[in-house]
Amino acid sequence: MKYVTLLEQKYLVMKNERDALDEEELKNKFTEYFLPFDYIVGDYAYGKLRLKGFNSKTNPNFKEINDIDKVEEYLQNNCAYQCKYFILSKEKEEKRGKCVN
Repeated sequence: MKYVTLLEQKYLVMKNERDALDEEELKNKFTEYFLPFDYIVGDYAYGKLRLKGFNSKTNPNFKEINDIDKVEEYLQNNCAYQCKYFILSKEKEEKRGKCVN
């Protein structure tokens, strides 16, 4: 299993299609905006990295448009055909018996 740390948050690399993950480029693009999301999807359009956040239904910030269950639909409808992409999953930390994001 491969992990990447972004702004002190650890993420599991769930998928790295066509070796898309460039950690240096991701670290330069990633901002605090993405921290509330459970999943981060990165894809390349016209040679540039695009990021989008997704959530599971249990996340208090859940919205239908960011439903992780629809990530395949997003990749098919909003990304270039057979583009390079990756999916990261936020690792939750256990603190004092409670799970926190």
